[in-house]
Amino acid sequence: MKSSLLPTLILALAALASGAAMAAAPVKTAGGMLVNTAGMTLYTFDNDTAGSGKSACNGPCAGLWPPVMAEADAKPEGDMTLVTRDDGTKQWAYKGKPVYLYKSDMKAGDMTGDNFKNVWHVIKP
Repeated sequence: MKSSLLPTLILALAALASGAAMAAAPVKTAGGMLVNTAGMTLYTFDNDTAGSGKSACNGPCAGLWPPVMAEADAKPEGDMTLVTRDDGTKQWAYKGKPVYLYKSDMKAGDMTGDNFKNVWHVIKP
């Protein structure tokens, strides 16, 4: 009887481990800048105020600059923190500033949004 519980326990632990991994910040450093796990460049927006806990990029802005969303159970880690968007969802932030992708970046390493209108900037940790 005990041996039949072992596979179930292993599956349960694996599910817990994968859930914890999904809640981790989906970022890394590559080429001196912060990127997501797919290697896409991450940006901050000058109109966002560090420490405000909010994003100033909503509606059409978020269509062009998709926020890097966080799972509801995500926890801050290191320089990566969380902000709550207007719709109540969570977004990752770097040193308190919300983090975004740029819709026009097509492949890993693209950084076509850097200095866009002098208010969007590649994150360089």
